[in-house]
Amino acid sequence: MRFEASQHMKLGQHMKLAPRMIQSMEILQMPLGELQERIEQELENNPTLEIVEPVAEGEDGQPVTPGRSSVRERIERATGLAPRSTGERDAKMDAMASAPARKASLQEQLLEQWHLVDVKENLRALGELVISFLDDDGFLRTPVETIIDRVPGDRAKPTAAEVEEAIGAVQLLLEPAGVAARDRRECLLLQLSAMEAEPGEVGVELIEQTRTLIEHHLEDLTQNRLPRIAEKAGLTLAQIKGAMGLMRRLSLAPARQLVDDEPTPIVPDAIVEYDADHDRYIGFLNDSRMPQLSLNREYALMAKDRGTDKQSKEFLRTNLGNAQWLIDAVQQRKRTLERVIGVVVEAQREFFDYGPQALKPLPMTQVAEQLGIHVATVSRAVAEKYVQTPRGIVALRKFFTGGTVTESGEDVSWDAIRAALQDVIAAEDKARPLSDEALVEELKKRGIEIARRTIAKYRDQLKIPPARLRKAY
Repeated sequence: MRFEASQHMKLGQHMKLAPRMIQSMEILQMPLGELQERIEQELENNPTLEIVEPVAEGEDGQPVTPGRSSVRERIERATGLAPRSTGERDAKMDAMASAPARKASLQEQLLEQWHLVDVKENLRALGELVISFLDDDGFLRTPVETIIDRVPGDRAKPTAAEVEEAIGAVQLLLEPAGVAARDRRECLLLQLSAMEAEPGEVGVELIEQTRTLIEHHLEDLTQNRLPRIAEKAGLTLAQIKGAMGLMRRLSLAPARQLVDDEPTPIVPDAIVEYDADHDRYIGFLNDSRMPQLSLNREYALMAKDRGTDKQSKEFLRTNLGNAQWLIDAVQQRKRTLERVIGVVVEAQREFFDYGPQALKPLPMTQVAEQLGIHVATVSRAVAEKYVQTPRGIVALRKFFTGGTVTESGEDVSWDAIRAALQDVIAAEDKARPLSDEALVEELKKRGIEIARRTIAKYRDQLKIPPARLRKAY
């Protein structure tokens, strides 16, 4: 075998994005909340960036500006040339002090409960091990054999019976009821047993009927075979429906009661309002909460001053460049969003008038061509953005969709078809729900012609069950 080294020339094209270009794309893609956080972070880290505020006046009526010595002191502190005053609070410490406390995890909360209960000593450590295997819903999906294998090597291996006993203790002694269940049937039964201890207004009879359904007829119940259950269980349809009502009070994710995250509030990036005087809709950015940024004039003058030392001048020029770039990127984001929203408002007038069923097809490529920008720019501009409209708060991306042409030659978007499908199903006779073939015919009456398999696909996307599961007895 022979190895040789040689040189070759190769002609090719490669697209390389400058770091500033990448960061500019990130700014464009940020929703309003993230952009505000980014600006706040930059304001804290970059002393040359400031918020434009009304100029304070002194006693003589003249504007008050910071003295040159104070500006230089801030530069020295930022570059590490001067120590912080002992009386000055650290900004990072302030931020940490005001940050909300971390919520205890599911395991931490359950372990805290476990340490307070009275159990046999040999089950204490096993219970802790069982808790460590619970998923976010509170289920124990790990086999007993695996739990035994995971016992640390310095401890004696427990028997399967001991692990089962520990699992039973965790199920019985910890809250919420249903934690450490192995499957949905056991989860529901554990909650029912806890309810049985204090039946209250529910009543023992209803609890027993519900237990019968869960223990012996859960599969038929999920398939909506209520007449079969009535025949096998000897219950009336009214009793079965009563038990089903009680089951709706149970949870298939009991542990979410302890760790369920609070929904993040949505801050719309833009607002669409109706202008009655001119019979039109107008769109504008929700930028009232956005600070107006500018460069600090004192720092800009010092960067050009020959009397400023070299290290301070380099520090100022770097930060002034970063600040100017951020100001430009924020302005570019604003201009791009305004143009995109202007196209949306013009193209989707009927949506604002009549709702989702009037949504028109609006491909991003069409918008990009209309605005003379790249389709990737449009995609980034609408990503994770929301618009406050007369029809509620809507994801901006919702307005960009493909579609089809109805028999009358009208363009209709796929989202509008889904909305029409949802409307037809909501109005159907629940005693005789429409099959997918019947839904095809109903939509055809509205001028929308699509295949049965498309109906099934959209039904799944909308989480609407098939006709046999929608049937009401």
